[in-house]
Amino acid sequence: MRLVGVGAFDAVLCDLDGVLRWWDPAIMREAEGIGALPPGTLAGAAFAPERLVPAITGVQTDEQWRAAVASDLAEHCGAATAREVVAHWSEPVGAVVDEVAGILADLHVPVVLVSNATSRLGSDLAALGVLDLFEAVVNSSSVGVAKPDPGIYRFAARQAGVELDRCLFIDDTLANVEAARVLGMTGVHYRDPAGLRAVLAQGR
Repeated sequence: MRLVGVGAFDAVLCDLDGVLRWWDPAIMREAEGIGALPPGTLAGAAFAPERLVPAITGVQTDEQWRAAVASDLAEHCGAATAREVVAHWSEPVGAVVDEVAGILADLHVPVVLVSNATSRLGSDLAALGVLDLFEAVVNSSSVGVAKPDPGIYRFAARQAGVELDRCLFIDDTLANVEAARVLGMTGVHYRDPAGLRAVLAQGR
């Protein structure tokens, strides 16, 4: 089935995590088990804004971010164990949602990945085998701003070589979708592959 063509949009900008890539929540639970940490402790440390934002805006490397997370966890389980916890959590690269990959591959317009990510993104994409899906990859840690900052949307549209109002933007975070719409993009709030395929087939 032919999906979105040039008559509807000139480029599709797509998120990674929660759309094309899926993370097994068991990974964090297993890592926390190494340190006998209460559920949610690792996520609380890793994704606290003061830790995450510097990593996804290029102020810190991925390695520095993970080292800082281990340092925060050390007060709960000791430095050596905290490093083991972070190492276990850091080893996987997630899994590709094959149906979404197929949808993107079927598009007849350029697809640009737009991800709030650390400096590890490139190696993750290579390991996942999805680089060929994208005309360009926009990594927030390389650009220096993260969604929903307007700057990263404008940068992505330039990478696609199209005007903002000719872009379709896909993300699982509603705030990011709304920010794209404010700029004139068509925003799709991703929920599942079937819903995405239906929207793209209709050219909305």
